[in-house]
Amino acid sequence: MKKLTYRNKYKIPVVLLTLILLFIMLFPFFIMLSTMFKSSSEVYTRPPYWIPKGFAFNNFVKVWTEYNLLGYFKNSIIVGLGTTLLNTIIIVPAAYAIARFKFKGRSIALYSLLAMQMFSPVIIIISLFRVFVKLQLLDKLSGLILANTVITLSFTTWLMFGYFSSIPKEIEDAARIDGCNRMGTLLRIMIPIASPGLVTAMIYTFIQAWNDFLFPLSFINAQSKMPLTLGIYQFVGRWSTQWEMLNVAAFLALIPVLILFFIIEKQLVAGLAGGAVKG
Repeated sequence: MKKLTYRNKYKIPVVLLTLILLFIMLFPFFIMLSTMFKSSSEVYTRPPYWIPKGFAFNNFVKVWTEYNLLGYFKNSIIVGLGTTLLNTIIIVPAAYAIARFKFKGRSIALYSLLAMQMFSPVIIIISLFRVFVKLQLLDKLSGLILANTVITLSFTTWLMFGYFSSIPKEIEDAARIDGCNRMGTLLRIMIPIASPGLVTAMIYTFIQAWNDFLFPLSFINAQSKMPLTLGIYQFVGRWSTQWEMLNVAAFLALIPVLILFFIIEKQLVAGLAGGAVKG
């Protein structure tokens, strides 16, 4: 009875606090939705008003016809899918080797990956720029794919290492008795079992590459090679900012990520939880 009274006592304050925090987190999205339906003159009206008076739907038409938004989308998709593919090709054999093979420096390799995750990309940006100059990767989408792969490898390798380690070795032994070699066991047995973790790693990689701004800002100058994050930045001018166009483009950039998240929501949550427990 005391437990019930205690819970009821704090239920209302907890609910109120949750609603306040939810309002604070969602308020920027409300501002984005409000601004993208305003005209240029309405954006700079003082004092501002929250609900647009005219709902300028032509902003969506304008952002597609007058700006290279479709090209920015295409570049972001190439970088996102390319990074995801390259990352997957690397992490599957790497994580499997660390999980199953005993070799000198295994612990060092694992903790080195963990240490890499703690470093900000800002730390390596100058050194990476010099490397890209030597390799002639500036103004190339392949350079962005390589840079994003380097940044995402540590987390995704650790995640897959946790999944592969959780799979009993007896399953592999049974597959070998049936005639599977090491590669066949990996492709036919290990990867299907660890598919929630692999899907999580792939989605994480794609979203990181899709949202990346630092590498395009540092390595891309050509307008035709700009991904969406850098393309949106072009609406910020020296003397003025096209807030309505910027918010429309930002909203459109959110749509693919939101659709992707809702499609694989259950697998993503299962993958993160499974990797955390099993790793």
